[in-house]
Amino acid sequence: MASNALVLFSGGQDSTACLAWALNCFDRVETIGFDYGQRHHVELACRQNVIEQIRRQFPEWDKKLGQDHLLDLGLLGQISDCALTGETEILFAESGLPNTFVPGRNLIFLTFAATLAYRRHLDVLVTGVCETDYSGYPDCRSNTMQALQVALNLGMEQQFRIETPLMWLDKAQTWQLARDLGGEALLDITREHSHTCYLGERKQRFDWGYGCGTCPACELRAKGYEAFMKTQQDGAQ
Repeated sequence: MASNALVLFSGGQDSTACLAWALNCFDRVETIGFDYGQRHHVELACRQNVIEQIRRQFPEWDKKLGQDHLLDLGLLGQISDCALTGETEILFAESGLPNTFVPGRNLIFLTFAATLAYRRHLDVLVTGVCETDYSGYPDCRSNTMQALQVALNLGMEQQFRIETPLMWLDKAQTWQLARDLGGEALLDITREHSHTCYLGERKQRFDWGYGCGTCPACELRAKGYEAFMKTQQDGAQ
């Protein structure tokens, strides 16, 4: 396995688990985030808090954790016209996709990540896309990632590998992965500092963390946490 990786890190639950996974697997890890005019812009502050807490609470990971990069992709938000980049009610569009779908987002993110990885001599791109709990987003599917890996390698004459550690996990299993990798400390970091809510709400605190509690992202996170806790309780009996 290659010894270095670039993690696409938004500051959410999934990318926090992916960052921990990469720090467990690789010798050198850098992170990249994107400011694309997202409605939940608060996640950009949260991602810095998560990184700071991981550095503070996991000294061995801190030694591996390198530079963080934040790219301005405001143009994506300007042309997206969806509920994640504008004050629009979250619902399903005529296409059958939720209007939180930002067309091309993951394709663009990974392309820019690969461009940075090329310059930084990083071989692996780690992303938290997931086909089990993927909200119907076509750019989160395994075959999309496989096709994009081929395209990036052909277009850049490289041997990048796209790793998707959450691809076949549901949210309960993602909580479990965090516990397996970092114990209660990583669970606490995820609950207190990561951000998932599409509306950017950070005032209300639930058992699983902060959010509005009603948007699709909050509902998915809450449902996964409830299932995870039930598994823990059943195992303790």
